[in-house]
Amino acid sequence: MRDEYQAFTARDAEILTIGPDNQSAFQRYWESEHLPFVGLPDPRHIVANVYGQEWNLFKLGRVPALLLIDKTGTIRYQHYSASMSDIPENSLLFALLDKMNQAD
Repeated sequence: MRDEYQAFTARDAEILTIGPDNQSAFQRYWESEHLPFVGLPDPRHIVANVYGQEWNLFKLGRVPALLLIDKTGTIRYQHYSASMSDIPENSLLFALLDKMNQAD
């Protein structure tokens, strides 16, 4: 997502990443990885719980979840991963965003 961030913003989308680390750990990671999008530390899992992100002890914590939320706040697509490598391809997300934008 970092490498194709401009393709997301060209589709009027913003990326918000929510993670379990505290603010200082999150900030260090964001700076070291040069991430252009917003990161929200959620160490108490408040936001993750609202959106149903799974926590799995055998997978060492949170399992990735990806949601596309439209401008009205409606979840238009959700993918709850089975593992850290189970993340939708950007091409699928671009197609979904294009379809969402056509409907608006």
